[in-house]
Amino acid sequence: MKVLAAVLVGLVVLLQFALWLGKGGWLRVWDMDRQVQAQKDQNAKAQRRNVALDAEVRDLKQGLEAVEERARYDLGMVKQDEVFFQVVEPAAEPKPAAGAKQAMEKPGKTGKQSR
Repeated sequence: MKVLAAVLVGLVVLLQFALWLGKGGWLRVWDMDRQVQAQKDQNAKAQRRNVALDAEVRDLKQGLEAVEERARYDLGMVKQDEVFFQVVEPAAEPKPAAGAKQAMEKPGKTGKQSR
């Protein structure tokens, strides 16, 4: 009876080994499923990009407004007899460092004590 139980336990262990770690085991299936999901996500992202590019191509083929917009913003072009104004924002003044701020607040004191 002990021999039969040992043989059955051995068969169960072999079946479990094949089920979990074999060529078509659960770990391999789980890994493949993860890879398939990652590829589906990548495909969906590419599909959204393709739809946007397709709409842009159709717009460029059919309407002159899109061509004009591209010429203005990407190439900096202006129409004939049009005046172009460029507004440049003033650069922000850099803030003084903490040590410089203290030195400015207390002139004559450097923070060092003479002995």
